[in-house]
Amino acid sequence: MPQYHRYVAVGDSQTEGVGDGDDAAGLRGWADRLAVRLAAENPELGYANLAVRGRTAQQIHAEQLAPALELKPDLVSIVAGMNDLMRPRCDIGEVAGHLEAMFAACTEAGAEVATFTFPDVSRFSPFARPLLPRVVALNSRVRELSSQYGVHLAEMYGTPVVTDARLWSPDRLHAGPLGHQLLADAVAEVLGLPGADDSWTRPLPHRPAPGLPATVATELRWVGTFLGPWLGRRLRGRSSGDGRTAKRPQLLPADPLPLPDSLG
Repeated sequence: MPQYHRYVAVGDSQTEGVGDGDDAAGLRGWADRLAVRLAAENPELGYANLAVRGRTAQQIHAEQLAPALELKPDLVSIVAGMNDLMRPRCDIGEVAGHLEAMFAACTEAGAEVATFTFPDVSRFSPFARPLLPRVVALNSRVRELSSQYGVHLAEMYGTPVVTDARLWSPDRLHAGPLGHQLLADAVAEVLGLPGADDSWTRPLPHRPAPGLPATVATELRWVGTFLGPWLGRRLRGRSSGDGRTAKRPQLLPADPLPLPDSLG
């Protein structure tokens, strides 16, 4: 039975927990939820989360890897690349290179590494369809690298429930509370934690699809509320993570947060 003592999460907004809580009340996110589960097996667990929203793979490698290794983790989660995929110019080889460097450094330091592939974003956001070839290409590299370095890989791509809109926040870029719980459950399964299984892959209860007028209204609302501001930041060279630092830079006991949102 695996038992971890020091868990460090690195990455971008998804790992920071955007979409699960808010900046005023605090963000939970899948890594926080996983840490609570890990602490149930080892109450002495120390947990740090170095992820910062808006970071590219290069920035995560440059800013978070060394601090993560300084904490001497025995488990590291590394998820990076989605912010690269959304930029006009994206070099999949370069992104994969940063992932490989992080996988190699952590495994060489004696830590186990966990990650996951990205979902088929085109299934819940028509405007994201141009990104699909990039998602497929990066996922292929992530699988290859995971096999090469013995990384625990949770497969999000091709799992139908992952693209259920009810798992995503209104911006469609970040998981909502149910989505973050699904990610935590998926990583728990690939880590082989007690009680973890593939139940996270089961579909949610059926819900009738909205009609065309409602769909069009939803799409237009999303463009005005989320896509427009995001494009504006890109044009100004700004990032949602400007001026932000890690929310949990040191190893601390996993917060015993109530986690009522469940897929079970």
